[in-house]
Amino acid sequence: MLSIYNTATKKKTLFNPITPGKVTLYVCGVTVYGHCHIGHGRVYIFFDMVRRYLESSGYAVYYVRNITDIDDKIINRAAQNKEPIAALTQRFIDALHEDDHSLGILPPTAEPKATEFIPQMIVLIQRLMDKGIAYIAGNGDVCYDVHQFADYGKFAHQTLEKLHRGARIDILEGKKDPLDFVLWKLAKPDEPNWDSPWGKGRPGWHIECSAMSAACLGKHIDIHGGGSDLIFPHHQNEIAQSEAANDCRFANNWMHIGYVQVNAEKMSKSLNNFSTIRDVVLEYDVEIIRYFALASHYRSPINYSRENLESAQAGLARLYLSLRDLPPTDHISDTDFEKRFHDAMDDDFNTPIALSVLFDLVREINTLRDADKPQEAAALGNLLKKLSSVFGILQKEPTDFLQEGITEPDMQKIEALVAARNEARSNKDWKKADQIRQTLMDLGVVLEDHIAGTHIRKA
Repeated sequence: MLSIYNTATKKKTLFNPITPGKVTLYVCGVTVYGHCHIGHGRVYIFFDMVRRYLESSGYAVYYVRNITDIDDKIINRAAQNKEPIAALTQRFIDALHEDDHSLGILPPTAEPKATEFIPQMIVLIQRLMDKGIAYIAGNGDVCYDVHQFADYGKFAHQTLEKLHRGARIDILEGKKDPLDFVLWKLAKPDEPNWDSPWGKGRPGWHIECSAMSAACLGKHIDIHGGGSDLIFPHHQNEIAQSEAANDCRFANNWMHIGYVQVNAEKMSKSLNNFSTIRDVVLEYDVEIIRYFALASHYRSPINYSRENLESAQAGLARLYLSLRDLPPTDHISDTDFEKRFHDAMDDDFNTPIALSVLFDLVREINTLRDADKPQEAAALGNLLKKLSSVFGILQKEPTDFLQEGITEPDMQKIEALVAARNEARSNKDWKKADQIRQTLMDLGVVLEDHIAGTHIRKA
């Protein structure tokens, strides 16, 4: 049975969906004012994998990933660009969808935009006002009173006293407490605004996800996820406002993804040390990026570097090499490999262990090849492709992946060199054969000699 590490409890627990056979999953999406970087990519690749695995396990998954299309960063970027806010956000929503497609990410079941759920946010805020949990601050904003929620800070495993030490105290905001957060922001001149019982304004960031999650999935959901940077204050604030307003538990399981780092420092737009998804896919195949994102356990940080991407490329090539030239055959199931793979995935989505099972499968395929048992090898090859589909890898023809990037003119030159080398070998001119092999290596091409002939692939 599947167990998931719950950020709220800091331990693994068995997953029991609210409705048998169904999973409600909400993941915090991006604020659309710039291109997504590979740190966003890791989060969305991981939850795409979670969705695929749950569906392969027989669950019907309703996956919601929101879009924040109104906030200070968006307003400021639109002003800098001297373009309408709607034009800016739509441009980057389109870019987000292009990035998803380039990474092989399946479209979410629903993708609500914040500006489409303003009425639901107002209803939620009014409920908090009626309960005396929210108040109008001195500057006209509606704020959440954290002292009205007894467990505030518990999710982040912090006390109010500890949280206060790092809080920024801004008297001009007119808050009762520096930790109180904005639910409704009174509009400034020339800012986008909506009518509300508290005057024209716009929603605070935290209230958006509470309203959209409840509207799309219900007040009580199975899994809520996002990056580790969202644990506090965003997810803590979501819990406080959702549970206080709805009088029920918000999410049964909280999952958070480790940072993508550059030189041991978190990748982020604020630090300007990020690589956009669209830049990375220009250099690396989508499956290499997915392999890189999933090769480490999701709760651990990973370092973004050329060396680690090339390591992912080499690992993926090993998997593809085992599949080359296998004959068609029937599927196979109920193997020890399959059981071990599912055991790893059911242990809090332990992708590194699951990948090690795939490589054990590769070794067995190669052993069967060497024993001249192509049908048995092919049956395990089918299983390898089936299990790998959960990761979104091994979805191409092996030759297409292994020779990717070799142009047609290059291929003609390479084939001529291979033919010349084969002739040299048949003439026992080993020096010339070795020289040709080195020439091909210098071109970035590796030769592999088999009984059936010589295979070529990118180095």
